[in-house]
Amino acid sequence: MDVLIFKTSVASPQEVSRIHPLLTSLAEIRQYNFDLEDCDNILRVVSSGIEPQIINHMLQIAGFTCEELPY
Repeated sequence: MDVLIFKTSVASPQEVSRIHPLLTSLAEIRQYNFDLEDCDNILRVVSSGIEPQIINHMLQIAGFTCEELPY
């Protein structure tokens, strides 16, 4: 399993709800969570072999910024 960490512009539970269908549609994503109390609105993704660019692209399509952070 891989753990990917992203800085995002997702700032509220309502925005997380908007993104939920996108993230759960990918079979490679085993688990994800947002830390909206962090200043970078962190998204952590546990996956089996998904490329970070795919998650970045999905969030951008939904209207959010997303940048992978080193882990």
